[in-house]
Amino acid sequence: MTIALITGAAGGLGTAVARRLAADGRLVVLNDQPGRDVAGLAAELNGVAASADVSDPAAASAMVAEVERRTGGQIALLVTCAARLEMAPFTEVEDLGDWWRTIDADLGGTFACAQAVMPGMVERGGGRMVFVASEWGVIGWPNASAYSASKAGVIALAKSLGRELAPLGITVNAVAPGAIDTPLLERDAAAAGVGVEEIRARYAARTPLGRLATPEEVAAAVAFLADERLPTLVGQILHVNGGTIRSRA
Repeated sequence: MTIALITGAAGGLGTAVARRLAADGRLVVLNDQPGRDVAGLAAELNGVAASADVSDPAAASAMVAEVERRTGGQIALLVTCAARLEMAPFTEVEDLGDWWRTIDADLGGTFACAQAVMPGMVERGGGRMVFVASEWGVIGWPNASAYSASKAGVIALAKSLGRELAPLGITVNAVAPGAIDTPLLERDAAAAGVGVEEIRARYAARTPLGRLATPEEVAAAVAFLADERLPTLVGQILHVNGGTIRSRA
């Protein structure tokens, strides 16, 4: 049974990814911040709970070492769902520490986890990494400068590591979802000064499909990129957005 590490597993998308990968026969390792409970989900999925702040490289490295000690194997699949979203007009951003915390969580955490699992993947002869980026990392978004910048960085990281790690048998790809129907919509709604139903309707109206993606649909895209039978998928960005933007090189 291959071992899959999912960061941000206590959230809507991370939980959906964990369920999908467990159903696909993976031993799922569920990570989230200290204080965010993943133990119940881990027990339900016969997986492993692993609490750590992945924006701290030392904590990410220690977590991976502990997981490999507990499971007796190397992590074969990394899926980075952990993310931080704070919305505010660019002209009102005064706390640069808060801005950088978003970059550290979304981009830095992805980098730290990739670096932590890579030695084990090399030892086992290969592995797969799937980074969760965002449509906003492609087109940008008002009032989300830090989040958009971090997700653009995640896209560039997936492309760069895809080229760099492929010779080692490690494939790196990313999904860039559009709006997903998760509790994070509350942040968008608050920033727009409207209710969740209104922000859901606004996002659906700009989507050719006419609705938001579900976490399960994005999880299916992650599972596709995680499939070992597709070794030539390298450095690709899979857009799961209902048609709002086309795939771009």
